[in-house]
Amino acid sequence: MSHYHEQFLKQNPLAVLGVLRDLHKAAIPLRISWNGGQLISKILAITPDKLVLDFGSQAEDNIAVLKAQHITITAETQGAKVEFTVEQLQQSEYLQLPAFITIPPPTLWFVQRRRYFRISAPLHPPYFCQTKLADNSTLRFRLYDLSLGGMGALLETAKPAGLHEGMRFAQIEVNMGQWGVFHFDAQLISISERKVIDGKNETITTPPSELPFS
Repeated sequence: MSHYHEQFLKQNPLAVLGVLRDLHKAAIPLRISWNGGQLISKILAITPDKLVLDFGSQAEDNIAVLKAQHITITAETQGAKVEFTVEQLQQSEYLQLPAFITIPPPTLWFVQRRRYFRISAPLHPPYFCQTKLADNSTLRFRLYDLSLGGMGALLETAKPAGLHEGMRFAQIEVNMGQWGVFHFDAQLISISERKVIDGKNETITTPPSELPFS
């Protein structure tokens, strides 16, 4: 993200800590990337001298990242994209469960959404996607938006029991109508429910569920 203007680079330790605390408080999913792999995590604890991250869902990824250097960590919130790097992760424990630990970054990029473009998919005709789950059943969903970091999708039925954050999918099919059919590998970043206000001014949760991929 070094191609962004310096105005988006936070260098004050208090500002950096504030962003990380916001990510922790909101339980925002993080994408941890290194040369040869990536995994999905979240912040478990943050202090001025310690950043604790959750283990990923795949044991082989957790082993690989502990051997990696120059690790990039990114997060996408409703208002901005956050990105920073750490030299290395070490294995530790948090609440008696395995976790990663490192020193908080001295700087981070905080790119406001108006500078980080997302292209919304048309409502009509809708662009549908499909892929296979572990049990060989078909998962079908609707493309919601595209960005430099991935895509957002809507699941318009009940969430399958086997669908969880961090899952990797090989050759997702995206049918964009006149623009063609595309296939690519992707990882599910998070799953969130859509909430709406009904006629009685009460919040209800119904499908679709939001599925951001990277």
